[in-house]
Amino acid sequence: MQVNCAALGSSDSPNGESPFTPKASLIRYWNKEIHTVLPESAFFLSKASPLGPVDLATFAKLASQNALSTQLPAFCSSAKLFCFPDLSPSLEKHDHDSHFAIYNNKNFSNYGTDRAGGADSFKNYSDGDNIPVDSFRRYGRDAAGHDESFSSYAPDSNVVDQSFNTYGAGATGGAGEFKGYNVEVNNPNVRFVSYSDNANGKGQKFSTYTENANAGPGQAFTSYGKNGNGAPNEFSGYGTSSNVVGSDFTNYGETANGANDTFKSYGVDGNVPQNNFINYGDGGNAGVDSFAAYREKSNVGDDSFQSYAKNSNAEKANFANYGKSFNEGTDKFSGYGKGALGQQIGFKIYGVNTTFKDYANKKAVTFASYTKASPADAAVKVASDSVAKNNKWIEPGKFFRESMLKKGSSMPMPDIRDKMPKRSFLPRSIISKLPFSTSKIDQLKEIFHASDNSSMERIILDALEECERAPSPGETKRCVSSAEDMIDFATSVLGRNVAVRTTDNVNGSKKNIMIGSIKGINGGKVTKSVSCHQSLYPSLLYYCHSVPKVRVYEADLLDPNSKAKINHGVAICHLDTSSWSPTHGAFLALGSGPGRIEVCHWIFENDMTWTIAEA
Repeated sequence: MQVNCAALGSSDSPNGESPFTPKASLIRYWNKEIHTVLPESAFFLSKASPLGPVDLATFAKLASQNALSTQLPAFCSSAKLFCFPDLSPSLEKHDHDSHFAIYNNKNFSNYGTDRAGGADSFKNYSDGDNIPVDSFRRYGRDAAGHDESFSSYAPDSNVVDQSFNTYGAGATGGAGEFKGYNVEVNNPNVRFVSYSDNANGKGQKFSTYTENANAGPGQAFTSYGKNGNGAPNEFSGYGTSSNVVGSDFTNYGETANGANDTFKSYGVDGNVPQNNFINYGDGGNAGVDSFAAYREKSNVGDDSFQSYAKNSNAEKANFANYGKSFNEGTDKFSGYGKGALGQQIGFKIYGVNTTFKDYANKKAVTFASYTKASPADAAVKVASDSVAKNNKWIEPGKFFRESMLKKGSSMPMPDIRDKMPKRSFLPRSIISKLPFSTSKIDQLKEIFHASDNSSMERIILDALEECERAPSPGETKRCVSSAEDMIDFATSVLGRNVAVRTTDNVNGSKKNIMIGSIKGINGGKVTKSVSCHQSLYPSLLYYCHSVPKVRVYEADLLDPNSKAKINHGVAICHLDTSSWSPTHGAFLALGSGPGRIEVCHWIFENDMTWTIAEA
């Protein structure tokens, strides 16, 4: 899509727009740096900061004084940034059973302390909220026989942040249940810190937890159940069918007595699940851990067990149908059971794993039907191709062959909707004064009110680490945090005669579409482009990289029944895939391998590709 932006105005336009706005400045920069007969792109200019001249000057001054944090809510609102709200302490008193429905963004501090019996229910809590932030601190401390139920909690939400600190500490009896929790959310981040510490016989059940969730830091369980006594915990249907969601269990069940933890159907059918168990069950007594159907039928996936059950007494662990992913994952057991007494570990029908380092008390370990890597795995890989083609994580239409791009062809369209929070670029006069480095993370945390181990800290670090990652062989990349930076990078690769394109809208997403009129950019010749994809960050941030040896197409997309035009799509075909990973989703979907086929895909909503402009 190339769109005339005359309607948006410029510094000289008769609509009276101030020449001192970021958008007016960007138009001038476009005209100075891009030499083409084509008009500016309205789509691109829509990413400019909405700040007015007065706010721009005010926030630029605050940035230069390192004082933006003092006005963060106003800054985030005015500049259209992604920021979590600051939660004020809750002073509410709740002496009786409570039922919270259609409720969100609350701080429950010292809630339910010393309660005897009763139950609290959180149902449809934060339902469909875009950025729910909930804090449960010192909830249910020293309670007796008190139950909590979290049902349909924060479903269908985007960028979830929930914190359970010292939840249920010192409680006796009772049970907590998380059912339908964070189902189908985007970027979940849930932290359980000192959860159920010193509790006696208080059970927790996580059922249908983060099911169908997408690409988040995941869940962190730190000092969960520490010094607990006879506290059963069950994780059932946890992370099922999720995409790139991980969990960290650090000092979980430390020095607990008679702990009983069950991980059942955990991470099943997920895409690249990652779970880390560090000092899990350290110093525990007579604990029983069961991992059944754990990460079964998943794609790849990585688990790390470090110093698991260290210094424990009579610890029992049973791994059944563990790690039977259809594409080989990685499981590491390091210092597992070190210093333990009376340990019993059983691995039954266990997936491929080659790393048992410093594994203690090997005589207490039994392996039954353990899958070892061998040349025969190649045959398994071929057989898995048919499974992979139907794997839900290879969405139909996400990747396709160039031969499909011809008039009259019908094909499925993937979900091309932008699931990121809506944000704008910051003007250069502000972004240039803000740190942008992992070495400056403390400064960034202060600016954006990101506490330690919070979602915002993880979001910022993930973006910075990806930006600081060395480029792949043959790749030229740059993270751009201003519109001017993107123009600079695109013109440095392609020259000043450039055009930027994206798909018009999201019509046809997750449906079948028909290809109408189609045109190859630059006459359909092999060319190079600069593709830019959004990264999650408080302000708009794009990861841009040069893509050599491609063909770019524009096509009218039609309703296959009425033949009416519903969209105008931009597709890019990568002709050289020799450096791609054999487990890349494109090869799982199309049934081939690196360098053997070309791979095409659509440009998703709010992503873009730059090419040499046509006359």
